[in-house]
Amino acid sequence: MVTSKKFRSRLTALAVACIVAMPGVAAADPAREAQLEQRVSELERQLKDLIADIKTQRAAPAVASAPAVPAGKQPIQVVSLTPGSPAGTTVRYGGFIKADFMATKAHDGQLADGAAGRILYVPSQTPVGGNASDVDYDSHAKFSRFGIGVDTILESGDKGGAYVEMDFFGNALGSQVSTNTYGVTLRHAYAYWNNWLGGQTWSNFMDVGALPDSVDFIGPTDGVIFVRQAQVRYTTGAFSVALENPETTFIQNGGGAVTQSDRGGLPDLTARYGWKGDWGTFGIGGLMRSLKVQRAGTVTVSAIDDSELAGALTAGGKWVLGKSDDLRYQVTVGNGFSRYIGLGITADTEIGADGDLDALGGVAGYLGWRHVWSPKVRTNLIYAHSRYDNSIASTGGGATESVQSIRANVFYSPLPKVDVGAEIMIGDREVESGADGRLTRVQFTTKYSF
Repeated sequence: MVTSKKFRSRLTALAVACIVAMPGVAAADPAREAQLEQRVSELERQLKDLIADIKTQRAAPAVASAPAVPAGKQPIQVVSLTPGSPAGTTVRYGGFIKADFMATKAHDGQLADGAAGRILYVPSQTPVGGNASDVDYDSHAKFSRFGIGVDTILESGDKGGAYVEMDFFGNALGSQVSTNTYGVTLRHAYAYWNNWLGGQTWSNFMDVGALPDSVDFIGPTDGVIFVRQAQVRYTTGAFSVALENPETTFIQNGGGAVTQSDRGGLPDLTARYGWKGDWGTFGIGGLMRSLKVQRAGTVTVSAIDDSELAGALTAGGKWVLGKSDDLRYQVTVGNGFSRYIGLGITADTEIGADGDLDALGGVAGYLGWRHVWSPKVRTNLIYAHSRYDNSIASTGGGATESVQSIRANVFYSPLPKVDVGAEIMIGDREVESGADGRLTRVQFTTKYSF
């Protein structure tokens, strides 16, 4: 608008100059006439330049003027969030604040103070063979999280980016007596370029889209594949294959706690293929592992140096029953895959009397029904189960044979991005000796996503 006013002012001045100069032309001498002709020619040239500038100005896109910055203040952002990135780069930020409040009763023992099973359901920690505990109350906001991602799409069509996400499920930096402070923990940290991904994220063996909606952090923990770990993945269309971080869990001969072994030179190999449509999603996955335990002998423990191949298959997805209902499900079978199920229900392998590894076979799965009553209210009914083939001769009868749970919940969303939920869960655990235990939990949650 300011530029247009300038053009009009200059045109008016030129016109006035031409009118003023014209009356004296007839009476002027030849020298004077030559000067006037020169001035008229110059005025015509300036007029042509102004007309050309106006046409250029009208052809250019309108640019909004920057808002004035008050004296003494600077704008919040004076440079790009990613000044070193090429054009086509975007930044995304998100997460949620989640607070959980729960009352838990162990009917056949007591969960230890500070146990992970006090803040989320861990099937392998359900006490068995003891006396019932009193009701324990716990509350926390440890599963709140935040993440930031950077994505770039070049003119060539090449894509690249990175993502990092944190929560607060780390070791305690302060007690419940005062600060309730917990460390920030890494959930995801990966980079990708076109079809390749490198870093830590969900295992390629896992189907994140098939997870039911639950108040508990995981939900169908007893039967679900749930692992995040470092990997290199290649994806083309609906097919993906990955080399993932290996780790073997085992029970030593004679029984005892599940122990980890970080030996072996072969990564876990995973592959997945999926389908999706208006009817829902369906995917199949495969896992191949090299279990390895290498340990020097002591006075009480024999030396072990053995490895064994193991593998599993999984299938599952989401089946849309209608605009208000869907089923989410998964079934996994194989041997040596326990580390991938439910935060480690039991071990991947047991050690026989001869010192050789014997991968544990098993089956795991879940089924969840979701119903949407209204835009603000939805409910879920979920059942999960897994069973393993331990040898009493090797494990001594203390290894987990089976776990299962059933839960029902309701979510109310009074505002966009706000969820308030309540859930009741009953979980059972049985060990090879026949002893079993039950856990009952009532849990409430509030969650704001951003």
